[in-house]
Amino acid sequence: QVHLVESGGGLVQAGGSLKLSCVASGDTICVANMGWFRQAPRKERELVAAYTPDGSIVYSDSVKGRFTLSEDNAKNTVSLQMNSLKPEDTGVYYCNAQHGCYDSGIEHGADYWGQGTQVTVSA
Repeated sequence: QVHLVESGGGLVQAGGSLKLSCVASGDTICVANMGWFRQAPRKERELVAAYTPDGSIVYSDSVKGRFTLSEDNAKNTVSLQMNSLKPEDTGVYYCNAQHGCYDSGIEHGADYWGQGTQVTVSA
């Protein structure tokens, strides 16, 4: 079992920066494809940035060039550096990972989710 906890959300003006962090605990060796999703008010949850199985990173077109995903494996942490923030970036940001093991009793590929952290960008 894996538990994800996000931090770093808050209120920032357009053009500003914010850094989100997600710490994984539990069976961290089974964590794979870590990344971030977000959900704006009255909209569906969407991918922001995530690691792929080969270690590359996929970004949403709307954030590419502004957001940077990184990880610190020693600290079981993944971070999202968000620069040049826009009001349309406002939403609840969720840390996400998949279960990457086959012998833990949890289905391979099952999703883990953090509780979410609010990001609000004012115009």
